[in-house]
Amino acid sequence: MKKNVGVIVLVVILIIAILVTGGLLVYKILTDKKQTVNNEVPPEEVEIVELEPEKEVQIYAGNDRPIAVMIDNHKSAWPHANINEAYMVYEIIVEGAETRLMALFKGKDLEKIGPVRSARHYFIDYAVENDAIYVHYGWSPKAQSDISTYDINNINGIFESTTTFWRVRDKYAPHNAVTNTENLLESAKDKGYRTTSISDSVLNYTTEEVNLEEGQVANTVDIPISYIQKVNYKYDEERKVYVRYARGTKQVDWVTGEDVVTKNIIITFIDNTTIDSSGRQDIYNLGTKDGYYITNGKAIPITCTKNSRFEQTVYKNLQGEEIEVNDGNTFVQICPIDTNVVFE
Repeated sequence: MKKNVGVIVLVVILIIAILVTGGLLVYKILTDKKQTVNNEVPPEEVEIVELEPEKEVQIYAGNDRPIAVMIDNHKSAWPHANINEAYMVYEIIVEGAETRLMALFKGKDLEKIGPVRSARHYFIDYAVENDAIYVHYGWSPKAQSDISTYDINNINGIFESTTTFWRVRDKYAPHNAVTNTENLLESAKDKGYRTTSISDSVLNYTTEEVNLEEGQVANTVDIPISYIQKVNYKYDEERKVYVRYARGTKQVDWVTGEDVVTKNIIITFIDNTTIDSSGRQDIYNLGTKDGYYITNGKAIPITCTKNSRFEQTVYKNLQGEEIEVNDGNTFVQICPIDTNVVFE
């Protein structure tokens, strides 16, 4: 009898041991499964990847409305103030074989811009396509008519106070009128003009560096716009910008003394004609025109299409694709059609 009791106790102990061992095994399996579900891979094997923030174009950042300022380009007006701060500068032929510049500023706080000069009607095309307030000191008869006809948001120095525009003593009239961004914005607000903009940039900027691998070498760019105005750009490989020269003279900034430089150059060839006894010009910029895009020491041929007067110009390569433009300032050289541009 005692022997049977001992056997029964032993069997019970074995059963309990088996149950405990099985329970522990089931607990471990369930725990491991839960850990695998929650972590998929052991924590020490998880690779943490930090995503870089997406780069944003800097040259056209913000929603400030651009300001387009007519800049005197007579030799007596040199040097210019804060041209390097403009995101785009247009240069176009005017009367007397001279050229005039239009500098576009966006979101800048500049104490001096100029010398400011009078309006010409075809510059209005490019002010409007940039959604800019057009700033000038005087105007030609055609420019005055077009500004009135199309109700162009403009600021004319002739009608402004001497705090908005003033004349400096280190140059002589008419090459010495200057202004600043603070006063221009105050004048714009007084006139009820918008000072913000949601318009896209004219140029298709990219934050990835554009190198025109298939382009021709363009370490120097010679642009004889007229018998008076000959423009040259020389590529500075270290800074990756072009240094601007005009009439054999390096262009420097009036305020800082720094070289006038540009990241991009766009050339458009157009027909022009004389329209009055003063030699004032008209240009034929509608339709598709030939041109070049130049950056980082290379140049490619492009087309420049403007389908209506105030529509944005579209710049494409010869494959019909809109060109990508480096995130930096741009000089747009709108040249007579027979201008013999030379690259070296």
